[in-house]
Amino acid sequence: MQSSTQNSGPKILVTGGCGYIGSHTVVDLLNNGFGVVSIDNNIRSKPLTIKRIQDITGHEIKNYQIDLCDKEAIRKVFQQEKGIEGIIHFAALKSVPESVQKPLLYYRNNLDSLINLLELTGEFGIKNFVFSSSCSVYGNTTELPVTEETALGVAESPYARTKQIGEDIINDYAKKSAARFVLLRYFNPVGAHESGKLGEDSTDVITAVVPRITGTAMGKFQEFVVYGKDYPTRDGTCIRDYIHVMDIANAHTKALQHLLHTKQSLGSDPMPPPMIFNLGTGNGVTVLEAIQSFERVSGQKLNWKFGERRAGDVIAIYANNNKAKNNIGWEIKRDLDTMMSTAWAWEQVMSNR
Repeated sequence: MQSSTQNSGPKILVTGGCGYIGSHTVVDLLNNGFGVVSIDNNIRSKPLTIKRIQDITGHEIKNYQIDLCDKEAIRKVFQQEKGIEGIIHFAALKSVPESVQKPLLYYRNNLDSLINLLELTGEFGIKNFVFSSSCSVYGNTTELPVTEETALGVAESPYARTKQIGEDIINDYAKKSAARFVLLRYFNPVGAHESGKLGEDSTDVITAVVPRITGTAMGKFQEFVVYGKDYPTRDGTCIRDYIHVMDIANAHTKALQHLLHTKQSLGSDPMPPPMIFNLGTGNGVTVLEAIQSFERVSGQKLNWKFGERRAGDVIAIYANNNKAKNNIGWEIKRDLDTMMSTAWAWEQVMSNR
């Protein structure tokens, strides 16, 4: 294990820092000189993640195990952690099937937590805020690839609707706030850190395609189910834009660097609207193509079958990512096979543990 140090760069509060995307983003932030404080109640993540981050980076990170729906608990963190210069807000419930079954849970958790954070952002004068949004805000769009100007469609799940409403809340608040905002619309983050020490390790019921594929290959699940075979796509299965989690992570670092280095005249009216960026590779991949990639990199045949369509799934979505490339200098460095090989390596690490 590396000796532990603290970065002296700008201090960033990361909510959900023990989660899948949050933890990988913390690694990227630390490796780029930022100081990081995390808030994560660990109801869907594991405290061990903090040690994994430290093992990779050699940097200390403190996690406050509190609920973001408890405003007074958050206030105490802000009072204790002086000099926070930015917030990245990941923490949210994210299972589409669960949100269909428990919509009120999703509305209360995902929206109350956001409102509490925004109120305290204003109270403590924090000027930079990055919001974890989702491509699900586009719904079943007919415009492909989607750009940031693509009209938002009808949300296909309560989870997606909380992201739409969250964006609306930020857009309204930004008009009178001294803070600046970036909304990052993720497509489908997959894979794991190349070290093999960090990956997706949620206590959620696993419903996402790639961890279900690797879990099936490892014997966690009896078979992998492809939900639907009659969609209007090239092979009848849903199309998604899979992107490596470390490429997603680096976009957050780039967004914060952009906010911190861009000056604005405070007190201007109206204030600048939030910047919105799609985070995807720009390539649509079908579920069957994802299976083929896994089989190619692992050398294993996957036990899979077709099932009925699943509530809440959109037919096809993939990104036009030119805006993020051109405005914050974001680059995609990992292809689909790399996504699958790192996901499979992490699956094997977890199994060996």
